[in-house]
Parts: sequence; structure tokens; C-alpha cells
Amino acid sequence: MKKLTVAIDGPAGAGKSTVAQLAAKELGYTYIDTGAMYRAVAWKTLQQGKPVTDDLINEVVKDIDIVLDYKEGKTKVFVDGTEVTAAIRTPEVTGIVSQVAALGPVRERLTDIQRQMGAQGAVIMDGRDIATNVLPNADVKIFLTASIEERADRRFKEMKAKGYDVDVEQLKQEIAARDKADSEREISPLVQAEDAELLDTSNMSIDEVVEAIIQRCR
Repeated sequence: MKKLTVAIDGPAGAGKSTVAQLAAKELGYTYIDTGAMYRAVAWKTLQQGKPVTDDLINEVVKDIDIVLDYKEGKTKVFVDGTEVTAAIRTPEVTGIVSQVAALGPVRERLTDIQRQMGAQGAVIMDGRDIATNVLPNADVKIFLTASIEERADRRFKEMKAKGYDVDVEQLKQEIAARDKADSEREISPLVQAEDAELLDTSNMSIDEVVEAIIQRCR
């Protein structure tokens, strides 16, 4: 069977990374979490201990070394040799990641890295502009989404399980704001590619979504 390149796009909290990892494991593919790469830049920016400005972010991304180590269905994220897999999922990082992702120098640097990763084939890559910009010639393109209510509920359960004290109504507002920022940014906004298939997961289980992705690959 041909080693396909699979592009999955969609808004925050749609469950892209969860189902993409599981589908990649099932297919024997490499999973590439591009959102983790933008979070990695956000994390390193916060480590500078300075006010977060566009200039600071652009300075940080110049020499950042990001490694995604994908093994046995799990991805570990390293920044400049330090593992940050859990550290990049904090509310503080989430709070600035849209600002990070909107900057041209950041997107150019990370897009180059992502294209190199995708060139080998047999990959599932997820993010906001994979099918439209990073891998426009991908063999399979899926736009994964769910209602804001469902996405907020999923994020609420995820954050509570990690010990964070969160409010579901606040999460709804944050997700709506993130959608707006991602879809209205000037550079590579979040849009469904014309040749991508819409997959609304609002009323689907994780297993059902994974199976739907695998069927489209086969």
C-alpha cells in the first residue's frame, strides 16, 4: 500500500492530536503534532522572563531546536534538549500560542521544518494550515471539528484530570477567541481546504473518529 501523506486541520480542542496519534499508530505511520511546535516556541518565550512581545517571540524562534520524538503511539517534545511534553500544555502557554502562531517569521521557520518531516511520506500531520499551506499536495485531507460546547467540555475534562481548576464557561470564551484569532490572522489562517473532507466529531467517540480517518486512508 502506498505510504500516504495525511493532513488533518481543525480548530482548538477538536481532538486532532488525540485521534491523529491513534490513527498513526494503527497505520504504522509517523505522527507530527505541529501545534506542539508552536507551543514549544511559546514555552521558550515564557522562559525568557520578559514581557511577551512579537519582537521577543521572533528572536526566540531564530535558533530554537525542536525535536518531536514519536515512538509507540506517543510523542515526546524537546526544546533545546529539554523535554517539555507536559510543560507546553499549561494554561500560560495556551494563553499566548495564537500570538506566536500569527507571526510570519515563526510560521516560515516551522513550516520549513514541517515540510521536511512530511516529505518522507507515511505521516499524519495535524494543525491549522496543513492541507492549505504546509502539505497542499497531501494524499488525504481532513478538516476535523466539533461544536464549541463539545470542545470546551473535552478541554474541561482534560484539564481537570491534570489537576487544573478550570471553568467550562471561561473555556468556551477562550476557545471562541482562539477560533477568531486563528481564522482571522493574515498569514495562513485556519480554513477548510477546498479538497478536504469535513468531519464533525461532536457526536462521535474517539474510536469512531480514528476508524473514520483510517477508512479514508484505505
